[in-house]
Order: sequence, then structure tokens, then C-alpha cells
Amino acid sequence: MDCARQEKNRADCNCTYDCERKGICCQCLTYHRSMNQLPACYFSAKAEKTYDRSFKKFAEDRNLR
Repeated sequence: MDCARQEKNRADCNCTYDCERKGICCQCLTYHRSMNQLPACYFSAKAEKTYDRSFKKFAEDRNLR
């Protein structure tokens, strides 16, 4: 898949991994949803560094619990 915004998305992406999906948000979302996770962009920088992409961690990070 070709993403015209990939370079801009990569520059704004807070994910610490450098994978083949970085900057191609639709692929990243699909990948993480298939694993019952959220991508890094849903988390604060501090929470993203824990590598815990669970919905529970998202709720904790956003003080939703």
C-alpha cells in the first residue's frame, strides 16, 4: 500500500518501534486491532515507553479508570 502522507505521519509518530507499518496509519491500526491493542499514538509518551498497548493501559494513561 502506498500512503502519500507516510513521511509526515512518520515524523509525527511517537512509536518507539521502527516497523514496516510506521507512518502508514491504516496498517498500524489494523495490526494493533487484530491483537486487541491500540497503537502508540493513543498513548502519552511516558505510557508508550512501557510497550503496553492494552485498553487497560490506555484507560490508566488517560485517567479513565
